[in-house]
Amino acid sequence: MKLGIIKERKNPPDRRVVFSPDKLAELKQKYPQVTIKVESSDIRVFSDEEYRDLDIEVTEDITDCDVFVGVKEVPVANLIPNKKYFFFSHTIKKQPYNQKLLQTILDNDITLYDHETIVNEGGKRLIGFGRYAGIVGAYNGFRAFGIKYELYNLPKAETLSDREALIAQLKKIKNTLPSIKIVLTGKGKVGMGAKEILDAMKIKEVSPDDYLNKKYTEPVYSQIDVLDYNKRKDGKVLNNKDFYNNASEYESDFEKFTKVSDMFIAGHFFGNNAPAILTQNMLKSKDNKIKVIADISCDIDGPIASTIRSSTIAEPLYGYYPSEGKEVDVFHPGAIVVMAVDNLPCELPKDASIGFGKMFLENVIPAFFNNDKNGVLARAKITENGKLTERFKYLKGYVTEK
Repeated sequence: MKLGIIKERKNPPDRRVVFSPDKLAELKQKYPQVTIKVESSDIRVFSDEEYRDLDIEVTEDITDCDVFVGVKEVPVANLIPNKKYFFFSHTIKKQPYNQKLLQTILDNDITLYDHETIVNEGGKRLIGFGRYAGIVGAYNGFRAFGIKYELYNLPKAETLSDREALIAQLKKIKNTLPSIKIVLTGKGKVGMGAKEILDAMKIKEVSPDDYLNKKYTEPVYSQIDVLDYNKRKDGKVLNNKDFYNNASEYESDFEKFTKVSDMFIAGHFFGNNAPAILTQNMLKSKDNKIKVIADISCDIDGPIASTIRSSTIAEPLYGYYPSEGKEVDVFHPGAIVVMAVDNLPCELPKDASIGFGKMFLENVIPAFFNNDKNGVLARAKITENGKLTERFKYLKGYVTEK
């Protein structure tokens, strides 16, 4: 197998890479039969020299490789026919802006594996940048709080070297925080990444019940799960599995948290038919206390009413005026400050790349050499021989529509 690490060409530039130099060196050692080439890049968080120092070939031309691995979508003009590609295609939800990409992939007999579709037999994702989205998103939430109330000034995450540098900055402002309450949704990789930051700051974690009913003289947070903020319409109390299987039978029970929370860090996964979590009516209620929302999940016009658009690393914050449901200046007196950056791991490219490569080496690379005994590649494959695979036949109309 000839493996090519491609240069990221999408704008704005993404400095992440699937494999750090160390992980590629480890791959070479474990699988000496693999030929590895890294496409030269002037934007990658690791320099060409760092790869060369570990005897990894870096070149301008990697077209003789058969498997190409990247992070973001490959521009249509740069796709090479009859090859295999791994990248985030952003097509499996029928995203209109990438319809042409998938059409071109099919027209050129390209085999596409999407990082998002690399899952185990139970459908759980095996690789991703979720943890780092949670880490940066939580940091940005505290940065937004400082800006909103003019309490302190944290540097942008993208200017800091790694996770430890983010934590060092947050520890400096811990004693500046008033006795606020922070609600965190989600217990997956994103939610647990955000929890890492809260715990590293030594912010006290409390149970949902104590969070709702007790007062504190220090900052506290509660990490809540789906049944803490959703309830069945018929009043039955069942379990998480019932929620995931019958989400349409539920409605939001989040308003009780809006009445006591100062900051909301949204790290949940939002599935089909799930009820909205935080509605405009909740936000414009006189009882709402939330003034800062760090929406890491960032579903536009989705479960969080204030997320009316994604924000950018350059301009990460905007104000949301609940009574009119519109965007206003961050310093508008009635504004809720929203952080809804949709590519948060890009702000921590080194750590994110190291972590991603570790997962890819553990969960994906072996499948090429064990006849895909666990079905990892089979499940992840979206296209092959100019056709959609069986699992992704639902994309047929999306691909063919004009």
